Order: sequence, then structure tokens, then C-alpha cells
Amino acid sequence: MPHSISPETDNQNPTVEETMADAPTRADESQDNDDDITMAEANALPVPVKEEDKKDVKLDELFADVDSDDEFPSSRPAENKFSSSPEAPTSPIDRTVSVKASDPDIMRMFYQRFFPWRYLFQWLNHSPTPTNDFGHREFAFTLSRGDGDIYSRYNSFPSADLLRKDVLRQLPTRFEIGPVYTTNPRDRKTLRNLNAFKPLSKELCFDIDLTDYDDIRTCCDKANICNRCWQFITMAIKVVDVALRDDFGFKHIMWVYSGRRGAHAWVCDKKARTMDDQKRRAIAGYLDVIRGGAQSGKKVNVWRPLHPHLSRSLNILAPHFQEDVLEAQDPWASSERAEHLLSLLPDKALNDSLRKKWDSSPGRASTSKWADIDSLARSGSGSKNLDTKALLDAKQDIVLEYTYPRLDIEVSKKLNHLLKSPFVVHPGTGRVCVPIDTRKLEDFDPLGVPTVQGLLEEIDAWKADDGEDGSEDKAKNLQDWEKTSLRPYVEYFRSFVLALMKDERDPKIKREREESEAMEF
Repeated sequence: MPHSISPETDNQNPTVEETMADAPTRADESQDNDDDITMAEANALPVPVKEEDKKDVKLDELFADVDSDDEFPSSRPAENKFSSSPEAPTSPIDRTVSVKASDPDIMRMFYQRFFPWRYLFQWLNHSPTPTNDFGHREFAFTLSRGDGDIYSRYNSFPSADLLRKDVLRQLPTRFEIGPVYTTNPRDRKTLRNLNAFKPLSKELCFDIDLTDYDDIRTCCDKANICNRCWQFITMAIKVVDVALRDDFGFKHIMWVYSGRRGAHAWVCDKKARTMDDQKRRAIAGYLDVIRGGAQSGKKVNVWRPLHPHLSRSLNILAPHFQEDVLEAQDPWASSERAEHLLSLLPDKALNDSLRKKWDSSPGRASTSKWADIDSLARSGSGSKNLDTKALLDAKQDIVLEYTYPRLDIEVSKKLNHLLKSPFVVHPGTGRVCVPIDTRKLEDFDPLGVPTVQGLLEEIDAWKADDGEDGSEDKAKNLQDWEKTSLRPYVEYFRSFVLALMKDERDPKIKREREESEAMEF
């Protein structure tokens, strides 16, 4: 049974407009005028993912009888698989620079001028005034030293300012966030009974990485990404987000770009934070459908009739399968990949007919090969006793294999698992790990997010608007992040934190811990 983290907090009853007790006091180490969140600041709160402007492809239409295009095989030239990172976009924030993102001077300027310390504190603390939710939270630093990296765990801080000062002192290339413990993690070795040092709460987290899609994406591989294969992450966010909201009732879900090739979800509701490992494993198992490695055979084995979650997911994923998989990825262009498709179909005679047809039409597009399945099945080619129900089930499983989220469920199973903090910089790409606004999910461009080098260029080039009354005075009150392309991401984070703190103050939320213990999955 989860323990209360900070019983004294309830008596404080802080207001959102309160001044933080840990406000920086030295000008050279502070973020000037980094005001607390106020109720008036958030005029647009995060909302659940909505279906975007994809082609309206319904599930029954996806498996409809579509005539095969015999006379007109694809004339689209085969696309070479990228073996290196795609060309940088023509964005002012992603210029080619010689200084590495992990350079200590670069990291120092980033942490001093751009990192939103105040809002990170309020997000993890669930209140403007310090509580054990923050003070007993573990932070782990990755420290780059001459002969390699050092991983420093069990750091903890009573205030945001002390965390900031220690980060500026040690300049980690990144830091990770762990659970809230029964006591200050720094004091764990002083306890007479080591069993008394236990994790109490942490956000329920999910990790999606494009390297897990290497057997189905054809445009990139390994650490490389482009906007075409990023659509796999878009699909995953849609499916997981709606399941967490509709099936489990979670509300405060923040998606964060990992900085290179993936995304993380932080489920911040109190009933999610206080779940034990058993409940976390149950939710991870509920969402885990794709099984087996890249070299394994059939990866989807689900019961029929389909669970409502899977039926809903297929309806979400159907337009993506048509547009982002069949058309954009052309996953069965090669004979080897086409053989994998045939291995997923249930009728040997039909497979032989399809193989013969495709061998006679080299370069045939995947859209046509997908249509061939229904065309030959309808014509009775090869098999006189075709089980149409088994074929439909097989095609649904194929859609799931090529579109359904591929989760690193180990990240979700354990209360004591650590995950990279939002807004840190990826040392390889220089990109900031920014939150993803799910209201504009289709517009998110992973290659266009701010880089630390680009932010420094932007701030150097920034000038107050000319000709406006009081523009100079307004400029003095602006944070450095407000003068750059990082601004919309910090503002989105701020509105998310406001909504979370508002709910934490609601008396109903105080009962969520007890209600969560009665959750059944």
C-alpha cells in the first residue's frame, strides 16, 4: 500500500499564485523574472489526442475487395535506404556548427539561460512551495569526464535553486528523473534499516524508439530518422494516448521528444504516480501487442473477437497504414520483404499464386501487392476452400504488425526506473527534448525542434521590436527562452503544469490514491 509522501503538504494549502520559497537570489545564477505560473497564464490547456487530417479510410474499406492493377505496376523508382542521417532541414535553428552540444561552455549557457527550472520544479513538486514530492525525488546525472562517462545516482535537492546550482557546478550532459523515496535519497546510507528506503511514487512512463521499427521502416535505420518514419511515432502516440485516457481514466499525460529517434510519455495523475509495480506491469501488458525480435516470424497473436482497444486502434491506424506504410514506406518492395508478408497469410495456395504474380511483375508497389491479396482471393485463384475469415484476421494482424506501437515495456514496469528529464539536450544531435503538443501532433517535426547551438545564435541575434511603445521595458522582463524558438514548448509545459497543480489542489484528487488501489485491469 502506497505511503503518504508529504502529509504536511495538505495543511499548507498553497495557492498557485504564491511566490516560490526557493526563488533565486543571485542575479548571475538566476533566471530573471521567472515568475510562477498563474491561473491567467494558461489559456490553452493540453487536451487528448484527436484524429488528424488523414484520409478518411475506414476499417471495413481497408479490407474491401480492391481490383488488382495488373497492367500498371508501380513505376516509382526504388528508394535507397538511408545509411546516414537525413539532410538537415532549412531551419534557422539547425545550422551546421562546429561546437558540440555537450561542450561544457555550451551546456553551462543552456542551463543558465534556457532551461525552465521553475516549471520543472512545480511539475515534480505538484505545488509552488517545496514538499517531499520534490525533496525526496531522485536525480541521476550523466557526467562526461576525460576517460568516459560517470553515472551519478541518488542525488536529491530540497529546492529548484539548489538543483540548478548543482547542475551548473557539475554540468551533466543530461540528467534523469527517478522516483520519490520514503526518505531523502542522499541519506539512504545512514538508515539503520536499509529496507526502510523504498520508492513511493513516480510517474507512469512509456518509451517508444524508432530502432524497434527497423524491420518495417525502409527509409532509415538505427539512430537515423526522417519525417516519413517519424509517422510511426505519431501512430504510437495516438493509440497509447487514447487508451490511457479512455480505458484507464488518466488525464495529465505529457509526451516528450527524446532528442533523436523516439518519444517518452509521462502519466502524471496522482493515481498513476502511486501505482505499485504489479499495476504498472498490468497496464504495460495491456498495451503490449507486438512480440518478438526483428528476425522472428509472426509478431501479433491476439484473441478473436478483438478486444475493443484493438478494434479502436485499428480504426485509428487504418489511414496511417494506407498512407504512411503502404505508400510512403513501400514495405514489400523487395522479394525478401514480400516473402515475410506471404508468411503471415494463412493459405498456401493463395501464397503460391501471389508469389507467381509478383515474380512476373518486378518493382510492383506494396499498395498493389496488398490489393492483390483480395483480388486473387475473390477470383478463387489457387485455393478452392479459402477460409475468408482466417484471411481477414490475418490481414488485421498484418496492419497491427506494421502500425501498432512498439513499446519498451521494461521502462513502464518498475516504479524505480529512471527516465531522461524533459528539456535536457541530446548530446549527439544537440536537440532539446521538448514536449510534444498533442493538439498539433501531425505538425510536430523532430528535425525542426530547437538545438542548443541554434538557441544561442537566436539569442545573440534577438532584438526588441522597434517602434512599439514600451518595447524596451518589455524586453527587460522577457526570459531568454521567450526570445527564441524554445518559447512555444516552454509555454505548453507551463500550461500542462498549471493544469496538474490545479487538480492536485482539488479535494477529490486526495482520494485518488485510495481509488487507485481498487483499479482493476
